[in-house]
Amino acid sequence: MTMLSERFTAAIDHARIAHAAQTRKGSDIPYLYHLLGVASLVLEYGGGEDQAIAALLHDAVEDCGEAQVALIRERFGERVLAIVLGCTDDSAEGKAVPADAAAKRRDWLARKQNYLAHLADAPDEVLLVSGCDKLHNARAIVGDLENPAVGPAVFGRFTGGRGGTLMYYQLLADLFSHRGLPMAAALEATVARMYRLAGEPLPPHGLASGELARAVA
Repeated sequence: MTMLSERFTAAIDHARIAHAAQTRKGSDIPYLYHLLGVASLVLEYGGGEDQAIAALLHDAVEDCGEAQVALIRERFGERVLAIVLGCTDDSAEGKAVPADAAAKRRDWLARKQNYLAHLADAPDEVLLVSGCDKLHNARAIVGDLENPAVGPAVFGRFTGGRGGTLMYYQLLADLFSHRGLPMAAALEATVARMYRLAGEPLPPHGLASGELARAVA
């Protein structure tokens, strides 16, 4: 059993303050809800305290900026920081560049392709946190697809659109399954349901990341 110390409590407070002004896409739900959900999944699937802390902080650099790197290193150590950076596809500063919709979509595609390539060789402790993050996100999308007040309109919230979002999650599910991560079966089932609710056929396993570009086009 993983024992949680005051470091975990401090990480909750750090995440609460860092993401205080942020909410989940398309809702008024505080962003901390997602971070707590990912940390819970990490613990459910056998992660240790450092991984659970990294789960709470996994979006800090991406959403709150590069200043978070030094803060996380100082407060929680190099191992936690390495996991956080391993789950980060870019910093808030890096993501703030595109000026129009087409440029934003190209940037999204490049970041996601690079992230998939990075995950293919990432250590298991990074993949556990990343996989739990994607599982929590995928379940949220499914929940919106099942909600008559939202339905397929949920894909309008995502830069990759309907095709890009579906394909990205399918490629992630394949990757985590190939690496034998403990949450992989749950993510595969959730992604399959996402495709069914979107009215799209589930693609075969083993697709290359190049399929993402075709799905976005």
